[in-house]
Amino acid sequence: MLKDLILRNRSYRRFYEELPVTVDQLKEFIDMARLSASARNAQSLKYIISNDPAINRLIFPTLAWAGYLKDWPGPAEGERPSAYIIMLNDTTISTNYYCDDGIAAQSILLCATEKGFGGCIIASVNRDELARQLNIPDTYKIIQVLALGKSKEKVVIEEVGEDGDIRYWRDEDQVHHVPKRALREIIVRIEAK
Repeated sequence: MLKDLILRNRSYRRFYEELPVTVDQLKEFIDMARLSASARNAQSLKYIISNDPAINRLIFPTLAWAGYLKDWPGPAEGERPSAYIIMLNDTTISTNYYCDDGIAAQSILLCATEKGFGGCIIASVNRDELARQLNIPDTYKIIQVLALGKSKEKVVIEEVGEDGDIRYWRDEDQVHHVPKRALREIIVRIEAK
C-alpha cells in the first residue's frame, strides 16, 4: 500500500485548474506534516495555504517550474495548480529546520496522493517577491512551495540509460519521463576492517 502511494506520488506540473482542493483538504494534508517527525521536535515549520484563484495568481509567477525543460515556462492557464501550500520556517522558534521540510513535504504529498491529488515541490522560488506579494512577515522564511491539484499529466518512471542521463523529459504526447538510478547503483557495499 505505501509502495503504491510512493509510485503514484510524482512531481506533477500540469493540473485540472478548475477542480478545487478545499481548505479542509489542505488542512488535512498539513496535519499529516504536523504529526510527522521533527528534528529536536522543534516544530518550527508553518504554512500558508491558498485555494483562492486571486491569491494563486500572485503565487504562480514567483515560481520556476522545471529546470530540465528549458523551453517550458510552466503550466498554461487552465493547467495551473488549484491550490498551494507555502512552507515557512518560523525563525522565532528556530533558525534551523534541518530536514523537517523534506519530511513534511513528503507527508503532505503522500496524503494528497491518497486523496486523488498530485503535487510538486518547488524550491526555485522568487522568495522576496512572494513575501512582498503576500505580505509575509520577516520572521517567516520561505522554504518552498507545494503546488497541488488534480493532476492532468502522466508521469512514468524508467531506469537511467547507459549514458547516465538523469534529466527528466517530455515526449511528443506530453508524457513526462523520469529516469531513476537502479537499486544496485545506489547501495554502497563496504567491508569493515
